[in-house]
Amino acid sequence: MKLGLDIGSTTIKCVVLDDENKLIYSTYERHYSQITEKIAELLSRVRREIEGAEQAFVALSGSAGMGVAQDCGIDFVQEVYATRVAANTFIPGTDVVIELGGEDAKILFLTNGLEVRMNGTCAGGTGAFIDQMATLLNVPLEELDDLAKQYEKTYTIASRCGVFAKTDIQPLLNQGARKSDIAESIFKAVVSQTVAGLAQGREIEGQVVYLGGPLTFMSELRRCFDRTLGTTGICPENSLYYVACGAALCADKPIDFDDVIHRVKNYRGSGNFAFQPPLFETKEDYAAFQARHAKADVKQKELKGYKGKAYIGMDAGSTTVKGVVLNSDGELLFSQYLPSKGNPVEIIKAFLEEIYSINPDLNIVSSAVTGYGEDIIKNAFDVDYGIVETIAHFTAAKYFMPDVEFIIDIGGQDIKCFKIHNGAIDNIFLNEACSSGCGSFLQTFANALGYNIKDFAKLGLFAKRPVDLGSRCTVFMNSSVKQAQKDGATIEDISAGLSLSVVKNALYKVIRASDPDELGKRIVVQGGTFLNDAVLRAFELEMGVEVVRPNIAGLMGAYGAALYAMKKSAGKGRSKLSTAEDLRNFVHEIKVTNCGLCNNNCRLTINSFGGGRKFIAGNRCERPITKKAPATGMNMYEYKLSLINSYKPVEGLRGKLGIPMGLNMFELYPFWYRFFTELKFEVMHSPYSNRKLYQRGQQTIPSDTVCFPAKLMHGHVQTLIDQGVETIFYPCLSYNFDEHLGDNHYNCPVVAYYPEVIRNNMKDVKKVNFIKEYFGIHRPKDFPKKAYERLSFYFPDLTLNEVRVAAKRAYDEQAMYRAKVQAKGDEIIKKAEQEGKRIFVLAGRPYHIDPEINHGIDKLIAGFDVAIISEDVVSSRVDRFHTDVLNQWTYHSRLYAAARYVTTRKDMELVQLVSFGCGVDAITTDEVREILEAKNKIYTQIKIDEITNLGAVKIRIRSLLAAIEEQASEK
Repeated sequence: MKLGLDIGSTTIKCVVLDDENKLIYSTYERHYSQITEKIAELLSRVRREIEGAEQAFVALSGSAGMGVAQDCGIDFVQEVYATRVAANTFIPGTDVVIELGGEDAKILFLTNGLEVRMNGTCAGGTGAFIDQMATLLNVPLEELDDLAKQYEKTYTIASRCGVFAKTDIQPLLNQGARKSDIAESIFKAVVSQTVAGLAQGREIEGQVVYLGGPLTFMSELRRCFDRTLGTTGICPENSLYYVACGAALCADKPIDFDDVIHRVKNYRGSGNFAFQPPLFETKEDYAAFQARHAKADVKQKELKGYKGKAYIGMDAGSTTVKGVVLNSDGELLFSQYLPSKGNPVEIIKAFLEEIYSINPDLNIVSSAVTGYGEDIIKNAFDVDYGIVETIAHFTAAKYFMPDVEFIIDIGGQDIKCFKIHNGAIDNIFLNEACSSGCGSFLQTFANALGYNIKDFAKLGLFAKRPVDLGSRCTVFMNSSVKQAQKDGATIEDISAGLSLSVVKNALYKVIRASDPDELGKRIVVQGGTFLNDAVLRAFELEMGVEVVRPNIAGLMGAYGAALYAMKKSAGKGRSKLSTAEDLRNFVHEIKVTNCGLCNNNCRLTINSFGGGRKFIAGNRCERPITKKAPATGMNMYEYKLSLINSYKPVEGLRGKLGIPMGLNMFELYPFWYRFFTELKFEVMHSPYSNRKLYQRGQQTIPSDTVCFPAKLMHGHVQTLIDQGVETIFYPCLSYNFDEHLGDNHYNCPVVAYYPEVIRNNMKDVKKVNFIKEYFGIHRPKDFPKKAYERLSFYFPDLTLNEVRVAAKRAYDEQAMYRAKVQAKGDEIIKKAEQEGKRIFVLAGRPYHIDPEINHGIDKLIAGFDVAIISEDVVSSRVDRFHTDVLNQWTYHSRLYAAARYVTTRKDMELVQLVSFGCGVDAITTDEVREILEAKNKIYTQIKIDEITNLGAVKIRIRSLLAAIEEQASEK
């Protein structure tokens, strides 16, 4: 017999094969990080239950098993090799294996040798990810598959990690989206992550085999893969055990069971791991710490029988719902803190019902709501005021410390930080997408280790050697925690280390403080995560200052909303909040439909609450609500698209020439259109980006870390090929036009050389003339001759004179395009000045006008009755100036110049659009921030990629506008 063990990140699989390689025993169990205990238990069980097992050959495999195998005298088989052996043994002819495990995802290409693609930096799209999503939907994992089979529509959901996905899903839940639709969307996200993130340009074809728990247990997930890949994959019997079977097939050494079990039980690791000083040296230190923080106390009174004025505040957050009832003195009459369970409407309804049941005659003067679910709750229950989260938390913090200088709120998924200057919010920091500094990060680890969060947090208070885990994302942290466990770190050490890591992530990844002193000394901390004394202590140690943590830290959003409602109402009148009678007649119906009022064709989720009250979600503009077309004429993004649309194909003698509409082509299309039209080509561009176009080229994307605008180019090129275009022109351009704003005028490497990537990774480009030659449009005198030399290779009938004439007209066309953009920008600025409107410089790159890239952010911002211009409208109004970074890229030079100009205008604000995966924007964001903040302007950044949560964008823009309003009121 042969025995194989597969020690995975979350489970242990054990198999026994007979001498004919038939499976005679198998077990699949979670180990909750108690790896050695579980191995010893399984070996003991097999020896006891399987006759003759003591003579079995034994081998071990799996990501968490190498150290144990080496130290305990068991053969180790690398898991990829084990999978290959099993697949070739049980399913001869397998071309591709797709395996999804607990935290590992792999694609094995077995044709022509072995090529492996594994997730190295992220656990998105794995079993752990799906587990998290089921928890978020509040459904048992086994029901997720059945739910997905009932879907009617899908949403775009990020799958890189659970954090991004939660940020996308929570607003959908808050808006009333059906869980079945979200379940299917989760599966599609997993497929997208696997295909785009792991295949990395190699097409998945031939006989495909599905392995691992998620693909074994979830038939709808397999069908999603089949639909995307255009295949019918095989999920073999015993697919869960292929790595263990592969280990068993490779086993060629018997073991001494008693000796190995003894060694495994006593395995303690090396004891060598980096650690930090304890959080508390003594129990007395902790007692003094508790006494100090007990001073920030909100007095509590009884709601029952209360006769005075009452004010209600609610916070419908990303993972929890909070509600409070205050009296006129700000004292707490009643509060609740509950998980949202995917439906904040029902939680808030129950909260209000309980208030009325305790005090039926309560005189509610005013009410307010904040948080992700603000809009739906305000509409559902006729809440008097909606308040953006930042102002709610600032209002609450001022109650405890009127001269507060810095506020940090760490919630379930969000970190919100505000600098306060002269009594107004001066700067806002929000975590872009990573929650490794948030409560859900700790919650996930506590659950994985078999603890509830409260007990887990207490373990770290007196740890002797807190593990130094740094400030990393969850996946890297998982690896670090597992390694520390192998090296002998205790659960206490890990708990303390994670609390320290939360703080470091908030300070150095979100706030990006170079020195804690720059945040100030008057600090209020809030959010449920700070109720964890270990996190609070870690924060104080890192900051070197004692801070204020209110005893209602987890309720501060709701408390601030109630205080805001009190201030706005001035104690007069009565709230229009739903009464007890209204709640008895309350209905909540959800309908999904297409808008159809414009070309966006938004998928709308319509929530109806009876009495004519509705809340519509999924809309990019207010048209579904107002039934009127949004105001136009003051949005530069719309105008630039209209200019591109004005270039219509003209029939040409030399045939069709297609240009992929992405990256720099959004700005250079007028040049190339005129150039090739003059050369008698019928010039057309690919359609504007959409989800279908992106997926059309997804399998040929060789990098999962390149920016989304670059990834889209694969779909644009493939679409042109599908449309029968004979020639595709996509040139390499090292240089852009020189605008004399920087030290040089390069394109970024991705923009400059992505045609090379397309050529080397898309086999279908061989079907057409794919022109990716290097051109130098920045040198008008040399361009005609060089262009003629390169193009005559493809079109021998071209003449140099033709090219010279075409080039002259192309440069004229580009100048005319720039003049039109400048004139329109000047017109928007002048009109905004006349109407007293605020002007937003929505600063990014030319491709940010692509609707699929900006996700309608321009329209969302325009909905706040502001004018929108792009960075190139105002960058020309600034002379070249010194920057603290090497200023050698044309697009960057515009950003810096636009930021400098904005600091000279009271009516202008800059919002920077940044793509995930853009390495050079790590430089531009810091420089733009410094330029703005040097003149007391607020820096606002919006990170975007294939998935953008417009709810979070809306919070950010509202926060900016509220902060500006606060600043103005203080002056």
